[in-house]
Amino acid sequence: MDTVTSVQDLRGKVLSWRQKGLSIGLVPTMGNLHSGHLSLVNHAKIKADKVVVSIFVNPLQFDDKTDLYDYPRTLEVDLKKLSSVGCDLVFTPNLDTMYPNGLREQSKVTVPVIGEILCGHHRSGHFEGVATVVSKLFNMVLPDTAVFGEKDYQQLLLIKKLTQDLNMSIEIIGGKTYREPSGLAMSSRNKYLSSSERILAAEVYNNLEIVKLQLCQGEQDYTQLCLQAEQVLKRRGFAPEYVEICNETNLMPANHQDKGLRIMVAAKLGQIRLIDNIACHLD
Repeated sequence: MDTVTSVQDLRGKVLSWRQKGLSIGLVPTMGNLHSGHLSLVNHAKIKADKVVVSIFVNPLQFDDKTDLYDYPRTLEVDLKKLSSVGCDLVFTPNLDTMYPNGLREQSKVTVPVIGEILCGHHRSGHFEGVATVVSKLFNMVLPDTAVFGEKDYQQLLLIKKLTQDLNMSIEIIGGKTYREPSGLAMSSRNKYLSSSERILAAEVYNNLEIVKLQLCQGEQDYTQLCLQAEQVLKRRGFAPEYVEICNETNLMPANHQDKGLRIMVAAKLGQIRLIDNIACHLD
């Protein structure tokens, strides 16, 4: 496994693969890797001959600067994990490499509508930062495929729309959410939870499963279901931002004609923001 820090070295390596007729897969990350990230690498290895993983903590997508500074950086451990699953190339740029003219003068990419709802509504500028850095990575690597986790389902759909709107010939693939034994979705931020909070955090997923069960049993008052779910989270000590039942293709509020649904949730437990979602397909 090779590691590069410059765009020139990255492109040189990718070009050498291209000249041999090899396909390229990309897995963008911010590091502090867990089993969910490694599963995305394994998924990319199935789809492409060579896999590039980027590790870059992107300041543009943080609306909370404290969260940016505190984000865990574990590069040496991450590299060992990536080597163990057969990653081919790791791109670890610094801030000047990604934004050579500074953040203030950086051109930005905006994905309307889907980038403005749910997490986009609660985290100002977040998805603009995501769309910008992903666009830059796509232009640097020029991958055939790119893999993103379904835990960040809104981000996954946003990237799909981005590539379609900008006519990028990149296949965007979703990787399933990896969960801890309790059901808690794996996340780099879980390490900030205390042992008691970690147990309690599993209630986010349990709550989603209850809403799904009620939907499958024929409950049609979606607004009331979401309100009840939020109230349950509040009673358990969470500060919910939203619980929403959405059309799974565009994340608009679901109606009773929609059969493919996504139940979306974001809630804070103490200072830690948790997000999760599950699919619900009605007959």
